[in-house]
Amino acid sequence: METRVRLEPWAEDDFWLLPRKNEPVMTEHLGGPETDAKLRERHRRYLAMSAREPAAGRMFRVVAEGRTVARTVGSIGFWERVWQDEEVYETGWGILPEFQGRGLAARAARALIAHASTHGTRRHLHAFPSVDHAASNGVCRAAGFVLLGDARFEYPPGHWHTSNDWRAVLGDL
Repeated sequence: METRVRLEPWAEDDFWLLPRKNEPVMTEHLGGPETDAKLRERHRRYLAMSAREPAAGRMFRVVAEGRTVARTVGSIGFWERVWQDEEVYETGWGILPEFQGRGLAARAARALIAHASTHGTRRHLHAFPSVDHAASNGVCRAAGFVLLGDARFEYPPGHWHTSNDWRAVLGDL
């Protein structure tokens, strides 16, 4: 039986996830760990996203539901951006190391696509994993994104790298 995944809006009590996602193994393709001050700032941004209109984007806790227990396994979100002169959404995720390799990120990405299709106002959702991040590129493929090619991408600010540009078409907007 496949583990079900649900998305829970980011809440005040979810800060504990940020230090876990800040471990070197989780930030290898994201420019390395951030300071505690940056994590607190990120938490405030995620909470502020929850207070805005759903169409502007959201951060979620990813919860895996087993037969007898539900566990928080990571996070996923989407936010507004302009990409190649188009107003789009961008997405990013992180599944904790002990839960990786089970298809949870792809299930969360499919749930996020459905959420953004229902609540969003933009036609496309993009993901920009590094070209050498096999796992995240696999998530994009499994979630139904289409690979448009590679792109020079800045993340974090000041750090340029080559990413793949994956795109999902959102609902009937």
